[in-house]
Amino acid sequence: MIRLTLTLSSVYLAAVGLALLFVPLQFGVGAVPTDASTELIALLRLLGGPFLGIAVLNWLSRGVPAVSLQKVLIANAVGFGVVALNDVWGVATGEARELAKLFLGVHLGFTLAFLMSLRISARVSLA
Repeated sequence: MIRLTLTLSSVYLAAVGLALLFVPLQFGVGAVPTDASTELIALLRLLGGPFLGIAVLNWLSRGVPAVSLQKVLIANAVGFGVVALNDVWGVATGEARELAKLFLGVHLGFTLAFLMSLRISARVSLA
C-alpha cells in the first residue's frame, strides 16, 4: 500500500510539474487566460520545480522501510489534504474551474491513501 501510494503520487506530481514547466497555458485551461502575461507564465513554471522535487522524493522513498517513512507520509498527507480542501472550497463556491471536480477526487484519494499509509507505518513501528 505504501509503495503503491508513493509510486502513484510520484508519477502524478511529476506529470503536474512537467505540465507546469512545459505547457502551463494548456495545463491551466479555464484558469489561465490565453493572453497570460509572461510574468504569470514564469510563475507557473516556477511552481513546476517543487512538484518535480516532491515527485523525486516520493519515488526514492519507495524502498525505504515503512517505519522510516513517517515524515514523508505526513508531509504528503498535509500537502494533498490542503490541496483537497482548496478544491472543496472552489467546487462548493463555484469559484473553481469545472476540472476541479476531477482534481478534488484525485487529491482526496491521495490524502486518504497517505493517511492509510501513515497508519500502516505506525503499526509497523509498534511491532
